[in-house]
Amino acid sequence: MQQPVVSPPADAELAQQALAVLEANRIGEVTRPSPLLYPHQWSWDSAFIAMGYARHDQERAQRELRVLFAAQWRNGLLPHIVFAEGDGRYFPGPDFWQVERSLHAPLGAKTSGIVQPPIHATAAWQVHRHASDRRSALVFLEALLPRLAAWHGYLYRERTRGDDGLAEIWHPWESGMDNSPLWDDALGRIMFEPGDVPAYRRVDVEYGAVSERPTDHDYDRYAYLVKLFRDHRYQPEPIREACPFAVRDVLFNAILVQSNRDLAAIARVLGEDAAPFEAWADRTAAGLDGLWDAQHATYADHDVRAGGPVATRTAAGLTPLYAGVPSPARARLMVEGLLGSAVRTGDRGFVAPSLPVDDPRFQPNLYWRGPVWPVLNWLLYHGLVRYGYRAEAQQIRDALIDLPRHGGFFEHYDPTTGRGHGGEQFAWTAALTLDLLGEQDAGNPT
Repeated sequence: MQQPVVSPPADAELAQQALAVLEANRIGEVTRPSPLLYPHQWSWDSAFIAMGYARHDQERAQRELRVLFAAQWRNGLLPHIVFAEGDGRYFPGPDFWQVERSLHAPLGAKTSGIVQPPIHATAAWQVHRHASDRRSALVFLEALLPRLAAWHGYLYRERTRGDDGLAEIWHPWESGMDNSPLWDDALGRIMFEPGDVPAYRRVDVEYGAVSERPTDHDYDRYAYLVKLFRDHRYQPEPIREACPFAVRDVLFNAILVQSNRDLAAIARVLGEDAAPFEAWADRTAAGLDGLWDAQHATYADHDVRAGGPVATRTAAGLTPLYAGVPSPARARLMVEGLLGSAVRTGDRGFVAPSLPVDDPRFQPNLYWRGPVWPVLNWLLYHGLVRYGYRAEAQQIRDALIDLPRHGGFFEHYDPTTGRGHGGEQFAWTAALTLDLLGEQDAGNPT
């Protein structure tokens, strides 16, 4: 008989602090990422939040995903933002997105018109795995399965070209890594007249240091792309041809592979046919493996418009480990590269910065151009566990727990000091802390 695991007092206290962060970010039935900077519901944030709640509050975890999918578009698109009523502070808000131009937009919900990485099936499966009320979990999965299938179906129907199964992103925000150097060349090729960019006023710089946020140069291009989507009424076919930004992103597709595997697991539990989801996973995994960069022992994004690989190397190129894509030999080379670029935090762990510190563009506090992001390192942690690198995984786990323990629950952290930056009281940092605290040691869930 398995003995209950007793958490050390410090871990129990940290877990209570993390739960308090989630509760403080509650808005109605869902959880916002942070009180000021992100006051609405974000798609992949909610998936991680559900995983954080999974061991502690099953109903909250299930509700987080149910409410998100209630705003799903009729063509299966899962929007990256669902706007809360009565909070008009955020830019771009519903009036900027104008999704009502689309025949597919949902009735009764205000949303954005783009997507984020599809980790939702993984979140739903984790909620089921840790459920104390098994009947409720099965009812939850039964309701969510067709919506998850429609979400993945949208990606394969509207976002792939050819037979390689690689989904495209059409906006940097769809990657979840907004201003990563991965997008510099693609965004730099977007040329327009001043009148081509709709008027806007940034709000993000009012709640955070300007030096830590994307530039106005970036935001002009972000807004230009949204206007393009509006002008095409969010119809995928003309956008696919007209959008100057089209990238087959490694992280997005690695998450898609694993989510397909978890969607298949959900189908099997419910007695449904899992074969279509396994086929999707196999197809995308094979396509993703084709993005292998042997020279740098990593995976490289593919710039569709440029017709070749993106030259920038970031920690996101290692995320196929999370999905079990590389061979053991390739995985070993990737882990060696990770260890060579990782940064030690304190005396018992290391983390991967979003951009290597030896890259001339590295800035330790500038959003996705250097800081340590818990979400990215969580993916790498699971990748290391998957390939049997448990000691290395344990070090990432320890570091990810120690960062908020000593520096608070921030959006991201300076890899050189461990100091938190970006949004404060950040929900997914709290959620991932709860998830990692639920593991006794690397790969052994309690």
